[in-house]
Amino acid sequence: MDQREQYKAVMSEIIAKQSIILGPDMSIMRAKKISGIEIGEKGEVVNIEGDPAEALERLIGTYVELSGQIVKNAIGSIFTKYPEIKQVS
Repeated sequence: MDQREQYKAVMSEIIAKQSIILGPDMSIMRAKKISGIEIGEKGEVVNIEGDPAEALERLIGTYVELSGQIVKNAIGSIFTKYPEIKQVS
């Protein structure tokens, strides 16, 4: 899996995890508002425009605005599956 595909997978998993916490409608709606990320109907990331690391940071940031530290704790385990992707703080 190339790095861009890994970023798409990480972001898709983050959206899925937030769907459990916030509900799927809110989670997907927030993700769709982020520039540079194209979201499919089921909440999967189908395309990333520009720097995927910046897009990931914006995605996490939008959820942190809603739920703060809960989000950081919830997504930490996702990054262990993708060691090539640096976790944003």
